[in-house]
Amino acid sequence: MENPNNRIVAAGRLEDMPVLSHEVMREPFYTGMLLVKRLSGAMDRIPVTIPGKILALCDNPVGRLMLFQGQVRSYNKVVDGAGRLMVTMFVQSMYETQENETLNKVSLVGALCKPPIYRSTPFGREICDMMLAVNRAFGKSDYIPCIAWGRNAQYAARFRVGDRLKLTGRLQSREYQKLMDNGEYLVRNAYEVSAFTLEATDAAPDFASAPPVDTRLEFERLRQEETRTAE
Repeated sequence: MENPNNRIVAAGRLEDMPVLSHEVMREPFYTGMLLVKRLSGAMDRIPVTIPGKILALCDNPVGRLMLFQGQVRSYNKVVDGAGRLMVTMFVQSMYETQENETLNKVSLVGALCKPPIYRSTPFGREICDMMLAVNRAFGKSDYIPCIAWGRNAQYAARFRVGDRLKLTGRLQSREYQKLMDNGEYLVRNAYEVSAFTLEATDAAPDFASAPPVDTRLEFERLRQEETRTAE
């Protein structure tokens, strides 16, 4: 069922043949990893969930450039005794293509369900983390992590919980390290929508408020000013 509030289209190659994950109403669903190339040449490894009746239409799809269309979905899963939000591309159609192999487009409309987190990377890039609740059929919702950059990050930081947003971007994968109780670091993968465009659909953000400030960025600005003064 098509959902105008949640669309993704991506060209990529299946890393391996998808494996059986579960069944719903006797219909099997398979999971695997989709490799999608960025313009930089780096690869995103995106989890995909494919209905059996769609997978059956494609003869030996592994390694072939395929066009995938569907939705970004999420679900909770217990991992190592703790609940984790899992993000996947739910495939509604797939077929061989000659499309640009860097194609990766997401369109979402939903409500902000957590306060946005404005911060900077170790390299000084401004970013804002958001969690978007996107409605789907039968009263369900998908909770999709999103990230905005630069001016979009400053814009996103002014939104409030409950604001409805429309964004376009790409679904990407990212490795990060989690510090464990024993002092060791565990490498994990995060999946999020990197926003290219972002707008409010019901009310504009509060630009009367002070702009967001990341303490690390502010410290760097002050340090540079002190250096110029000393010169």
